[in-house]
Amino acid sequence: MATQPEQEDQQLDPGLRAVLSERRQLINLAYRFLGSVSDAEDVVQETYARWYAMAPHQREAITSPGGWLTKVASRICLDLLGSARAKRERYVGEWLPEPLPDRTEWISGRAGGSVDPADRVTLDESVSMAFLVVLESMTPAERVTFVLHDVFHYSFVEVAGIVGRSPAACRKLASSARQRVRAQKVSVTPPARSADVIRDFKRAWEAQDIDALIGLLDPNATTVTDGGGVISAQIHPIEGREEIARFFVNAAGNAADLTIAESRVNGQPGLVLHREGVTMAVLALEVSDGRIKHIWAVLNPEKLGPWTS
Repeated sequence: MATQPEQEDQQLDPGLRAVLSERRQLINLAYRFLGSVSDAEDVVQETYARWYAMAPHQREAITSPGGWLTKVASRICLDLLGSARAKRERYVGEWLPEPLPDRTEWISGRAGGSVDPADRVTLDESVSMAFLVVLESMTPAERVTFVLHDVFHYSFVEVAGIVGRSPAACRKLASSARQRVRAQKVSVTPPARSADVIRDFKRAWEAQDIDALIGLLDPNATTVTDGGGVISAQIHPIEGREEIARFFVNAAGNAADLTIAESRVNGQPGLVLHREGVTMAVLALEVSDGRIKHIWAVLNPEKLGPWTS
C-alpha cells in the first residue's frame, strides 16, 4: 500500500516530478562546490525559483530540465565562490568546510523533521573533509570543472557550457585540479583501521595521556580549528605532534564537562564533543600509515546545525 508522500508524488505531473527529482543531485553538487549545507540549500532554492519564474512555454521548450537546473546551479555556485574568497579574507581564523553527520543522521541541515532521501548528501570520498579542504585551494573555475567532470562525470563539452570556457581550457583546469589533489594525497587507510586509531586517540585524550597522544600522531601532523570568531579557537594551524598533544591535553583539562563520542564525519571516522547534550565541536581526522596526519576541528556553532539533535 502506498504511503501518503508516495501517493502525492504519484499525483504530480510527470514533468514536475522529473524536475523535483533533481533536487538531490543539485544538493550534492552545491555542497561539494561550496562546502556549506546552508549555502547549498540556498543555491538549490534559487535555482528552482529561476525555473518557476519562466513562462510555461519556456519551460516546455527545455529538452533536458535536469541539465538546465545543473547548469544554473553550477553558475550560481561559480559566482558565489568568487565572492567567497573576499569574505573568507575577513573570516576570523581558519575557515573549514561545514562537517556532515552520517547519512542516517543528517536531514538537510535541519533538526527534526521527516527523513527524505532527497535531502541527504551522498557521503563518499568526494565529501571527506580532506577532499573538501583540497577543493578550497582551487580557483572557482578549477573547482567547478573538477567536481563536474571528475566527480559527477560530465563531459568537458558539457562543463564548457557551464563555466564559459572551451573544452580544451576545461581539460587544463581539471588537470591542474588533479595535481592539487595528488599533491595532498596520503596513503589510504582502511576505515576500520582509522576507526581503531581514532578510538585510541579518544581514550588517550580523555585520560590526558600526552605520551599516548604523541605516539598516535604523525611527526608532521597538523591541527586546524575553526571557531569563526564566535568560539575561541586557534587562529593559526598547530603543527607537530608534541604541540598538538599538549593542545588537546590542555583542552581536556579546561573543559572537564565535555564528553567525546565517536561518529562518522563526512563519511569517515571522527569525533564529536558534547556538553549537556549540545554539540560543541566536530573533529574530522585523517589517518595515514597508522598515525593521525590531519585533524580539522569545527567549533563555529553556525556550522554545527546538522549535528543538533
